[in-house]
Amino acid sequence: MLKRITCSGELHLIGGDGTVWNADLRDIEDALLERYRGAARMIYIDPPFGTGGSFEFRRGKKQIAYTDQLPAQEYIALIREAARLSYELLAPDGTFFLHIDYRMSAKCRSVCDGIFGEDMLANEIIWAYKSGGRSKNTFSKKHDTILMYRKSEDAYFNIEAVGVPRGPERRNHMRRDVDENGRVFYSIRTNGREYRYYEDDLIYPSDVWDDIEHLHQRDPERTGFVTQKPEALLKRMILSCTEEGDTVIDLFGGSGTTAAAAAKLGRRYVTVDSGKVAAAVTRRRLIERCLKMRLYDAVSPMTVETEGNADCEMDPSAYYDMEERDGILIMTLKKLSAERAPYYAAVGTVKDGVFAASDYG
Repeated sequence: MLKRITCSGELHLIGGDGTVWNADLRDIEDALLERYRGAARMIYIDPPFGTGGSFEFRRGKKQIAYTDQLPAQEYIALIREAARLSYELLAPDGTFFLHIDYRMSAKCRSVCDGIFGEDMLANEIIWAYKSGGRSKNTFSKKHDTILMYRKSEDAYFNIEAVGVPRGPERRNHMRRDVDENGRVFYSIRTNGREYRYYEDDLIYPSDVWDDIEHLHQRDPERTGFVTQKPEALLKRMILSCTEEGDTVIDLFGGSGTTAAAAAKLGRRYVTVDSGKVAAAVTRRRLIERCLKMRLYDAVSPMTVETEGNADCEMDPSAYYDMEERDGILIMTLKKLSAERAPYYAAVGTVKDGVFAASDYG
């Protein structure tokens, strides 16, 4: 007979290095400071944009992923709290990114100026994209703002890490040629002087990022989380402001894009979100990509089913084929259907209240 136990955390040992907190930021502020004060090389936050709406998880059975209905005063208080916490968590050479749009960008900048200092605003990055709505009453709104603050003048930044080859793009009035080393270049003469532009020379992003698009409906990266950001966006920030082995923190984790990008780039990650759907999407996303993480739930304990202290499962009717042979209960993992998309199936062991997965369905 299966009996129910409560589990305060999970451990997945399949590569990578990170921690997922399913909790309200205010409830775990002390725990975060105790563990990570001064340790983060980069912090990224992508809070709700102050839209006044609700957002669904769009895969299988629709669920509310999160609501964005805080009054303006409470919203700004939340941003101030997150920015102050970020300042404490950042290393002296760390960088803070705040992703927002036109609704709250001015207010958020004022808040961050007060915490980091106006002179520590390194960039106001414009993420411009082609997708989005059309309007006959205004110019179409097709960009987000990413405020980039440094904790100090010594903040680490490596533009070389995000350079891309110039490529073979046609250049008007320029001659295409190949030098003695076989490198392709375009040249132009001005006032008797030749200027060469090599195809393999690196070019670097400005503060207008128009080369990264929103995820399209059929993009394989999509999780069903409606406000999901593309990994390419986070990778540019992570590569430019951190090195391998550094810690990257996201205080509004959402679909887990920061965690996924950081882990793929060899960075440690810490991601926080109070939403159950966000935690489920992040967990499954990381497991599917064979990454390691630890999940801590500070809101309510996660429930698993176990017989004694051995194999565990969450929902036998949905995830397992179960049969009894010679008095032994045999559980076979089933693949999850689309209706169970945010969740996962696993067997493992429970020790000291932590579920350690050993096999997945």
